[in-house]
Amino acid sequence: MLVLLPPSETKAPGGEAPPLDLAALSFPDLTPVRTRLVTALTELAEDVPASLAALGLSERQAGEVERNARLLTAPTAPALARYTGVLYDALDVATLSTAALARAKHRLAVASALFGLVRGADLIPAYRLSAGSALPGIGPLRSLWRPALEPIVSTVDELVIDLRSGAYAGLARVPSAVLVRVVSVDGAGRRKAVSHHNKAHKGRLARALATSAREPATVSGVLRVATAAGLRLDHVDANTLELVVPA
Repeated sequence: MLVLLPPSETKAPGGEAPPLDLAALSFPDLTPVRTRLVTALTELAEDVPASLAALGLSERQAGEVERNARLLTAPTAPALARYTGVLYDALDVATLSTAALARAKHRLAVASALFGLVRGADLIPAYRLSAGSALPGIGPLRSLWRPALEPIVSTVDELVIDLRSGAYAGLARVPSAVLVRVVSVDGAGRRKAVSHHNKAHKGRLARALATSAREPATVSGVLRVATAAGLRLDHVDANTLELVVPA
């Protein structure tokens, strides 16, 4: 099973591993695009105002540009430790046992505007680049990533559970993936998409799927894991699950 997670804009600083080695990342067929983007970001970082404009940042966020300037020299950390924010707080990998963490690093993969897709154990630096960004000389990232990334994710020979947000799902379509939507149900039985706490609920589901002793290989297995974790997951159709949370 491969669970696709969205990244976060915020990243943990520092790291204890050596600088970025693009050739060592999972999905090595993506190396040419990764190399092009890393080069573009580091060169763009030499012009701070241009970087802020391209990345949609304010002057108070100039430190993010400095991170991009050091992509090839900064220390790295596993992807699951690098990303922060609501979803990753709920995932809470810091509290996992050694065995559970090993399972999580293998089963979870993070969609990334810079790296395309990385598994949880892949060593990456802190960076700033969003799916909706358009870089000088490159243009919209969706146009760059789709031709490279879709052939990779569409041929994954295992169950794919898609928890990505819309912008990152747009970087690569995965027709065979099982999409998870977070919904609430009102008193009349009407279902409504949840936006405010969406990430936290997805983080709890990701934790359950990543750490279960038996790895789910089917949708039925995913439903069993969710139920055991106290989560209500409904099978809507062949490619859609709904995580039902309190209204």
